Amino acid sequence: MKNEEISLYTKKTFSESLKKAMKKKPFQKITVSDLVRDCNVNRKTFYYHFEDIYALLKWTFEQEAIEVVKHFDLVEDYEEAINFVMDYVEENDYILNCACDSIGRDELKRFFYADFLDIIVSFIDGTEQATGKTLDPGYKDFLSYFYMESLAEMLLDWIREKDKRARHTVVRYICSTMQDSLMGILDRQTYAS
Repeated sequence: MKNEEISLYTKKTFSESLKKAMKKKPFQKITVSDLVRDCNVNRKTFYYHFEDIYALLKWTFEQEAIEVVKHFDLVEDYEEAINFVMDYVEENDYILNCACDSIGRDELKRFFYADFLDIIVSFIDGTEQATGKTLDPGYKDFLSYFYMESLAEMLLDWIREKDKRARHTVVRYICSTMQDSLMGILDRQTYAS
């Protein structure tokens, strides 16, 4: 096995150990000692790969969900991407709720900021290319943050109170709102490049 493969395997092992621990106790009560004992490695191994448990949690979310979403064609497959995220939330709600309970909603949202922003910018870029229209860069930045905040809040609400609205309704509302509003904005706010 190459060093990269060994490193990835080790990170995944720590990730699985963290997820297992989060089923049993609050996130803030989980220690590096718990994880290294469960993985049967030494502390140096953990700290070689992660700065702390928060970094491991962020890496877990990125590997299992965010990086996958980035590979979707967000212009054509944005509904499929949102459904993938919703599947991930349903399959891992204990992790997300544990993280939300332990580190707080705002901190959990901060975990996703950069990744969600990259996804939203990709969606807007792709829509601009598909339509041949271009937004003013300042407005595009504003719109990216606006969509990112909205999407993050909607997903966090859905994590905490899934029974409030049916999943298919939430997906339909998110897709319709983002696509329809962006197309309307592009029709009104474009400028010649």
